[in-house]
Amino acid sequence: MNDELTRRTTYRDALREAHREALARDPRVFLMGEDVGRYGGSYAVSKGLLAEFGEERIRDTPLSESAFVGAGIGAALNGMLPIVEVMTCNFSLLALDQIVNNAATIRHMSGGQFSIPLVIRMATGAGRQLAAQHSHSFEGWYAHIPGIRIVTPATLEDARGMLWTALEDPDPVIIFENALLYNLEGTLAPDAGAVNIDRAAVRREGGDLTLVTYGGSLHKTLAAAEELALKGIQSEVIDLRTLRPLDMGTVLASLARTHRMVIVDEGWKTGSLAAEIMARAMEEAFYDLDAPIARVCSAEVPIPYPKHLEDAAIPQVPKIVEAALRTCQAGS
Repeated sequence: MNDELTRRTTYRDALREAHREALARDPRVFLMGEDVGRYGGSYAVSKGLLAEFGEERIRDTPLSESAFVGAGIGAALNGMLPIVEVMTCNFSLLALDQIVNNAATIRHMSGGQFSIPLVIRMATGAGRQLAAQHSHSFEGWYAHIPGIRIVTPATLEDARGMLWTALEDPDPVIIFENALLYNLEGTLAPDAGAVNIDRAAVRREGGDLTLVTYGGSLHKTLAAAEELALKGIQSEVIDLRTLRPLDMGTVLASLARTHRMVIVDEGWKTGSLAAEIMARAMEEAFYDLDAPIARVCSAEVPIPYPKHLEDAAIPQVPKIVEAALRTCQAGS
C-alpha cells in the first residue's frame, strides 16, 4: 500500500466514518441508542453526528433496551435502515426477547414476505476494569441463533467497511466491537469502503500451526504468532470476522496445510464458539489432525474487577503461546 495514499486514524474514527457515509448515502438510515446524540456515544463513535445530521437521524433514547431495539425492528419492517447502538453486550440481554423472538424470526415466520434490515452495534469484551456487568463476551451466544448474522470487526478496514455491507443484508446483523479496540491506531486508505462479510481472512501465513480467532483477540494472537516464530514455529492466523455463518472453508483449508489448531475465544469454554469450531473440524477434517485441537478461552467465572484478576481471566499472549507449544509438541 502506497504510504502517500494512506492516513493515520483509529478504530473509533473508522466506525464514525462508516456511520457518516451510511447516513449521507441513504436517507432511510438513522442511528438510535443511549447517549448517541448530544453525548456523542458512550465510546465517542457518534461524536459530531448530531450536529451534522440532526435529531431525526441521530436519536437519543430512554434507558430501555427492549423499547429501542423493538422500535428499530418496527422501523426496519417499515422500510427504514436503522442502526441501533446498545452500550454493552451485557445490556443487550434486556432486549433478548426482541432480538431472538422477533428480529431473528419474522422473515422466516412470514415466509419471506417481511425483512428486518436492522443493524445492532454493541461493545463486547473485558480488559477495562468495568467488572462483570460490563465486560462479558456474548457474541458466541448470539451466534447460536438462526436468522441473525454476527460480525466482529477486528481491523480498521473492517470497522470502516462492515457497516454498509450489514445494512444491505435483509436479515438482522449484530456488530460486536471489542471495547479494547476503540483506541487502536493504524493506517487506512482514503477510498476504504464496504467489505465482504462472508469470508474469514488469513491475517498471517504459516505452515506449522493454525491459530483461529476473532475480534479483540486477533491482535493478541498475532503477537503470540510473532513469539512463536522466534521459537521456529510458523503460525497461520485466521480472523473469523463473521461468527454466523462461520466460514469453515477457510479454517479447514488452513488446517489441511498445518495439521494442528489452537482456537482463541474470549467467551467461556463451556458451550463456546470455540467448541463449535472444534466440533466441525473433528466432523469434517479429523484425518488432517496430527494433534488434539486446543482452546484458549476465558476462565469460567464472572469477569473480575481487580486488574490482575481480570487479566488472568481472559486470553493473553502467554496463554496462547503455551497452548500452541503444547499442541506442536503433541504427537511429534
